[in-house]
Amino acid sequence: MTMLREIAQLGAKVLRQKAEAVDDVCAVEIQQIIEDMLGTLSSTQGVGLAAPQIGESKRIVVVASRPTPRYPFASLMEPTVMINPTFQALAETQEKDWEGCLSIPGIRALVPRYQEILIQYTDQQGALMESKLSGFVARIFQHEFDHLEGRLYLDRVENNEDIFAESEYIKLVDGMLNTISNE
Repeated sequence: MTMLREIAQLGAKVLRQKAEAVDDVCAVEIQQIIEDMLGTLSSTQGVGLAAPQIGESKRIVVVASRPTPRYPFASLMEPTVMINPTFQALAETQEKDWEGCLSIPGIRALVPRYQEILIQYTDQQGALMESKLSGFVARIFQHEFDHLEGRLYLDRVENNEDIFAESEYIKLVDGMLNTISNE
């Protein structure tokens, strides 16, 4: 049975710990964490979630890009569970774009990330998977991967002037949406 979990907030110890590898993907405990993650994420306007964000120090992330008021330009994809993920950048260049976090409500920031990455992970059934990600989905993955390493997106901000209140970010997005609709 799915349980909606509380999202750990900035300052919670679990967000600064390196998450533990999952040894048995099929273990009842792991499958329950995954089910809870999927249910919890779907109850938010988020596009990704890492197990530490629900208080579980396990190397599990869910990437679920979808357009929401928080991310109006996001592409649509099915929620994808990734266990013990790794990645490598396919090019050294990084690009800044907006990020927010369910664990840090009310704040947005411009964060540099690789635009194209190769990921490897174990899926929910225990199969080894490999995939190339680019753009916003690559950004989501890297953001969630950071949670597994005990890092937060604010740790990657290059300049404090790149940090905005959510209300100011929304004004920027509304301006972009208005410009697009007037074209």
